[in-house]
Amino acid sequence: MKQILLLLTLAGGWLLTGCNRPPAAGKVWSGEKAAQWYAAQGWLRGCDFIPSTAVNQLEMWQEATFDTTTISRELGYAAAIGFNSVRVYLHHVPWVTDAAGFRSRIGAYLSIAHRYGISTLFVFFDDCWNREYSAGPQPAPRPGVHNSGWVQDPGDAIHRNITLTDTLERYVKDILTHFGHDKRVLLWDLYNEPGNEGHREKSLPLLKKVFRWAREINPDQPVSAGLWSWNLTEFNRFQAENSDVITYHNYDKPEQHRQIIDTLRKLGRPLICTEYMARTNGSRFDNIMPMLKEENIGAYNWGLVAGKTNTIYAWSTPMPDGKEPPLWFHDIFRKDGTPYKEEEVQLIRELTGKR
Repeated sequence: MKQILLLLTLAGGWLLTGCNRPPAAGKVWSGEKAAQWYAAQGWLRGCDFIPSTAVNQLEMWQEATFDTTTISRELGYAAAIGFNSVRVYLHHVPWVTDAAGFRSRIGAYLSIAHRYGISTLFVFFDDCWNREYSAGPQPAPRPGVHNSGWVQDPGDAIHRNITLTDTLERYVKDILTHFGHDKRVLLWDLYNEPGNEGHREKSLPLLKKVFRWAREINPDQPVSAGLWSWNLTEFNRFQAENSDVITYHNYDKPEQHRQIIDTLRKLGRPLICTEYMARTNGSRFDNIMPMLKEENIGAYNWGLVAGKTNTIYAWSTPMPDGKEPPLWFHDIFRKDGTPYKEEEVQLIRELTGKR
């Protein structure tokens, strides 16, 4: 608790500074524009989504394993409990392999989600989990290991290949050009947890570049990069000052989560929690989702259907025998659509008005 309070105190300086600094003309949305956009959405509630048949972003998006049947079935589960939005990770490798095919699959995915009344928040880059990756068949999940096959984008490759930045720029601009006016897309999350997995300041140049690339295309949708670690002060300042709406992650208990909310409110912009709900951490649907609704904060829990990502297992508590843990870490449904906890699903339906 003392550490969290200290970090919040330290964060208060840059938050207030960022709040008092006017955004650059023609770049960051005004607070008024952001508020008007957010009010038009209604209360956003959903999850971070990947089909249960995909171990990572590549397996979701590559042509050979793009599984519209599972995507449709599982988004149906989400719609049935009143979710109206999901957060989905992209990856540059399928675009490099076949840009036109990748765009077509994104379009096919969006059509499925739209049929269920579900908007999509897309993520471009990511500093979490495995640093290395390659196109083609992806590794099988390691039994009992959380996100054993998830891959970073761009990971360590950007430090070995100086021309990769040019490729990433073309990739981001191409996707934003094709989908930047698509009303089925809610928001662009430009970089998930920049600086994580020991990357720290090495990721700051790419973070700044992707914001610049997005502003050059100027999509209709807002752009953001979620705050996730109070230790990365320079990242936090840049993300807060350059995001149209404030997105953030929090897997803490309600008391700590509310402290974060109270601090971020000082920015004067809409708030969307794009990751929460880790049962063994004390972040659950019954104690966090009602608070987010009351505060009119977008609520995206991690996970929908238990599958190849193994996110029913906690981050650092592997179960090599692959047995079901006594308490699931993430996820809501089993593959057949039955809830992990019926009382959770009933609560979600009550909060979303989906009787």
